[in-house]
Amino acid sequence: MRVDLPNTTVAGISRELVRIREEGGAVALGRVLTLIILTSPAEAESAIDAANAASREHPMRVLVLVDADEHPTGASRVDAEIRVGGDAGASEVIVLRPHGDAAHDPESLVTGLLLPDAPIVAWWSAERPEHIAASPIGRIATRRITDVRSTGGTGDTLSELADHFTRGDTDLAWTRITLWRSQLAAVLDQPPYEPVERIEVVGAADSPSAVLLAAWLGLQLDAPVDLRTPHTLADGFGVASVRLDRPSGPVTLTRITEVAAELRQPAQPIHEVALPLRTMQECLAEELRRLDPDELYERVLTLGLARTRTVES
Repeated sequence: MRVDLPNTTVAGISRELVRIREEGGAVALGRVLTLIILTSPAEAESAIDAANAASREHPMRVLVLVDADEHPTGASRVDAEIRVGGDAGASEVIVLRPHGDAAHDPESLVTGLLLPDAPIVAWWSAERPEHIAASPIGRIATRRITDVRSTGGTGDTLSELADHFTRGDTDLAWTRITLWRSQLAAVLDQPPYEPVERIEVVGAADSPSAVLLAAWLGLQLDAPVDLRTPHTLADGFGVASVRLDRPSGPVTLTRITEVAAELRQPAQPIHEVALPLRTMQECLAEELRRLDPDELYERVLTLGLARTRTVES
């Protein structure tokens, strides 16, 4: 169900939520957090779809702040929409489109709609401020999620995130390599237990995930790491392959399809392992599972990037 509330107020939205709850039986019990999505008109629906899918694992209230006003001056007005039931997954979605002066004070727009005594997670699905933790929404959030891939960012953008890093920050470029990290860790947890002497990661030139994977490997294995960025990779293949050189021979993990990779190890048959490309819904759901600071991401971002050497090819 969707309810439109043109030219409304926070108090008006709250009253409508109570009415929907009383008349339709929709309840807020069991909501575990408030997710604030800061997005653009073009990205709004895909972000809401991702939140709805994630809400089946994390029931929540979703507040969507859409930057819909190209000229944020003049009379203040807020248009809102409430979505519950089949239009909101296991959450309740409140879409806010501020105009004029109302667009300058996003914190006031959401404060009266936050769930009491529940964690607050903020997600910038499109453009983000330079220092997200110092922004109005960033100041009230316990976790702050960005996505440098959505703004075409790579190494330079990651360096900017490192310069302004605050505990509680994370990025979906990091979440996209969870399966790569798990598979490589599983390989190194088996004999022979040899040191890795050299690392090579091959990834798309515009892939921040490839940069973070290389930085993680170099930091964790304390070995020199090269990131090679060929100009031609299949669409969506941010990371193409990883090679770990050890005294007994190289270990390589190479993506071969959208759902699988090929694992080669010395004196062993070639294995095909599951390595599906991750959806935005999966990445968002993973980030919402942990509301404590991601200390490993912090170390990779602030220490690991400096160890990575990019070699264009």
